[in-house]
Amino acid sequence: MSIPENKPRKQIILGAYLGGVNHHTLWHLPEAGSQIDFSSFEHTARTAERGRFDFFFLAEGLALRERDGEVFDQDVVGRPDTFTVLASLAAVTDHLGLAGTINSTFNEPYELARQLASLDHLSGGRAAWNVVTSFDAFTGANFRRGGFLDRSERYERAAETLATVRELWDSWADDDLVIDKEAGVFAPRDAGAFRHSGPQFDVAGRFGVPRPPQGHPVILQAGVSPQGRDFAAAGSDAIFSPYGRFEEAREYYVDVKARAARLGRNPDHLKILPSASFVLGDTEAEARERSRWVREEQVPGRTAQILLEQIWNRDLSGYDPEGPLPDVEPLVDAPPFIAGRALIHADRPATVARLRARAQAEGLSLRQTAIEEFTRGSFVGTPAQVADALDDFVQRDGSDGFVLGSHLVPTGLDEFVDRVVPLLQERGSLRTEYSGSTLRDNLGLPAPVRADSARAEVTAAGV
Repeated sequence: MSIPENKPRKQIILGAYLGGVNHHTLWHLPEAGSQIDFSSFEHTARTAERGRFDFFFLAEGLALRERDGEVFDQDVVGRPDTFTVLASLAAVTDHLGLAGTINSTFNEPYELARQLASLDHLSGGRAAWNVVTSFDAFTGANFRRGGFLDRSERYERAAETLATVRELWDSWADDDLVIDKEAGVFAPRDAGAFRHSGPQFDVAGRFGVPRPPQGHPVILQAGVSPQGRDFAAAGSDAIFSPYGRFEEAREYYVDVKARAARLGRNPDHLKILPSASFVLGDTEAEARERSRWVREEQVPGRTAQILLEQIWNRDLSGYDPEGPLPDVEPLVDAPPFIAGRALIHADRPATVARLRARAQAEGLSLRQTAIEEFTRGSFVGTPAQVADALDDFVQRDGSDGFVLGSHLVPTGLDEFVDRVVPLLQERGSLRTEYSGSTLRDNLGLPAPVRADSARAEVTAAGV
């Protein structure tokens, strides 16, 4: 491993991701468990805490995805509400952070602030919010303001949502809540008073939940576009990076940290966390064969067709998965053939051209092309090799850690905790015990500065 000279060893941040609404999870295996039963969430969270992970992470979909107007038959349905799951996990864990994906487009600041502050109190300071946005009318149809946001406006709403939520958290001082066994519960006259007036929101009142134990729950975000990177660099504590290859990851790491510095932030207070998976074996050859099997199980022929339909935006069921890529062009201006998925290939013709060039150069079939394009970057090898690769990636500033998922729910993480975690701990790259009482403490993040001046202005206004 080549760690730069005179550089202190970084502590690897680890998040545990329980997948569901994607093709990565091999839900059809006999040893796979339920994707919606609480026991699966509990097992994964307890395992992550046993491995001294920083947090447990849940993604969330607000609409059942569709293919050509019909419910997508390869998605998990019946997934419980994120806040409910995380609040339940707070009761069966002691140190693990609890991070949830909650949409900023279709939720109101008061409700978001109240739910996240409540989770932070219930968990003793372990809540985190992955701030996401939506602009599509398909998802918005479930809500009163369905589809009202243009794509260009989604970050404007998200930025004001986050700012307003923080104002509400700051409307209480840390010592405002007083509990007296004889006198009861009381607070100063101005506790919870807030007023916000802006392009997106005009709200005023009293916030009903005392300031969270962390001050502000940890803020997570994912940003790839220049606008998304700026938003994440300005307001996030950690960013989910989409880059698994080191050179791309390193370039993203340097870029986003530089954006944070230009905004007056300490770049060390912004953590970069790509998603990753792993496949272990007793030998490298065994691990690589097992990885090959996992990838092929993740993308059988029908799945390959559906994955590429997201790019071509048309029905590809008539094409042989073991044959060449479709010879038709993508439908650029047609309604989405696959609805409800994030658009990650915005330039369809350019993506098709790239895939065709690769398929021709490497002799790939339709299915093999889908496997290469859509299977997540994995760390593959013996436990020692995987520990080396993870540590090297972080120490050379490809990231500050990883959000790890497994192809097997809920027991897949056990193997990593039992076989890789001890090796990382031995080299001093992963804690052996939790050092702090909150998620902010364990991530090495400073306490947020409370906006006392804003509260004083509200109080003077008589709110």
